[in-house]
Amino acid sequence: MTPKERAENSAKAMWANDNASSWLGMELGEVDEGRAVLTLTIEPRHANGHGICHGGITFALADSAFAFACNSRNQSAVAQHNVISYIAPAKIGDRLTATAIEVSLNGRNGIYDVKVKNAKDQIIAEFRGFSRAINGQHFQE
Repeated sequence: MTPKERAENSAKAMWANDNASSWLGMELGEVDEGRAVLTLTIEPRHANGHGICHGGITFALADSAFAFACNSRNQSAVAQHNVISYIAPAKIGDRLTATAIEVSLNGRNGIYDVKVKNAKDQIIAEFRGFSRAINGQHFQE
């Protein structure tokens, strides 16, 4: 099995049980070893009291992309901690893309950077996630 096939199989297994991401309206795009892309179109239900995308929604999108990237090797992994910087507001109707890229993987610990951009390629947020591998796999190999 190639690393990309392993990542795709892991993502398929995870997505089948990821009620939160699908409930929020996220779509799983491409995945590869240490990389994942998710998208979300901002709807009125995602808006805060200022009429812009709630920061928690942006965080959730970045966090989900991070999750699929750090679980791409069929080794269960969870977040140790994450940080996000909000660069620009996302507006209702914006299509956001979160791209997660592995920066480092050392033993059970990983570091991933996620950029969230709108359709105009403007950076909305930058997220850094720190993962920790735990027992378990997503599918039988």
